[in-house]
Amino acid sequence: MQLKQRINAFTALGKFLREIEIEAKAEKILRKAEAENGWFTQENINFALKSWGEALSEKNLKQWLSKYKIEDPIPKTVAIIMAGNIPLVGFHDFLSVLITGNKVLAKLSSNDKTLLPFLADYLISVEPEFENYIEFTEGRLESFDVVIATGSNNTARYFEYYFGKYPNIIRKNRNSVAVLTGNESEEELKSLADDIFRYFGLGCRNVSKIFIPENYDFEPFFKGMFSWKEIIHNHKYINNYDYNKAVYLMDSFPLLDNEFMLLKEDTGFSSPISVVFYEKYTSKYAVKKRLEAEAENIQCLVTKAGLPNEIPFGKSQNPELWDYADGVDTVDFLLKLH
Repeated sequence: MQLKQRINAFTALGKFLREIEIEAKAEKILRKAEAENGWFTQENINFALKSWGEALSEKNLKQWLSKYKIEDPIPKTVAIIMAGNIPLVGFHDFLSVLITGNKVLAKLSSNDKTLLPFLADYLISVEPEFENYIEFTEGRLESFDVVIATGSNNTARYFEYYFGKYPNIIRKNRNSVAVLTGNESEEELKSLADDIFRYFGLGCRNVSKIFIPENYDFEPFFKGMFSWKEIIHNHKYINNYDYNKAVYLMDSFPLLDNEFMLLKEDTGFSSPISVVFYEKYTSKYAVKKRLEAEAENIQCLVTKAGLPNEIPFGKSQNPELWDYADGVDTVDFLLKLH
């Protein structure tokens, strides 16, 4: 199968995802995915599908791949161990393996085992040759050449022990942060709310921590967050909110609370669901050094403060195809295997 065929197939998949609400079969699959995982609301599933639909245009695919020399060598089998924290979180690895001409052996998370096979079926219907390149397994991984695994810091140690002898990409916990200056517009703070609350904050690209200047006025911040006030009506989210609030109050931690999110001053990066940590900074230089020291824990930096590798407010959940997790170029890694 030639690269042009693969690009055409993923372009067709992108068009399908942009129009997916008209598909009766799609509706059944989406309901099944939601039933299997209470965090996968229809809104969040549709957001993920539409985001991938927008990303998978012919223009984007060609722009993404233009910097690589992709030939068609004998394909290697790449075992992908998927996380299940947000819908289709492993799709970029799936795409990268197939677009480079390799084979996917995917071990799906029990929390997200419906959506990717559904998309794979569509891909195969467009380009039947893909049937020999895609396999899903629930059992032990066998007969593979390469591993791409995503999990927690604890599971990463397990992955490194078992798969260290293979060429691998092993991803650990990361979180995203925002640096505020106090000069953000109301629209920018509303966009930041999307970065915080989309997928209930469960993704590594969700902002779980904000850095603020001393004497920061929180009133505009909370006004921006208000666009997501309805999130409190999700029963799983409100259970987390009530639990975390009770725990912090019992321990006498000072909190800022707008009745659907909690702000806690904390030097950590990985905040619980419904909680955003904040930390004060004294100067742009100080926060820049702090971020550099924690670079291995940070996935995205959302700000307009003029810091290295920053992205705009509202952009964290809409990465480009060339925005690689942990900054590791998956395509380059796969191409160098041959």
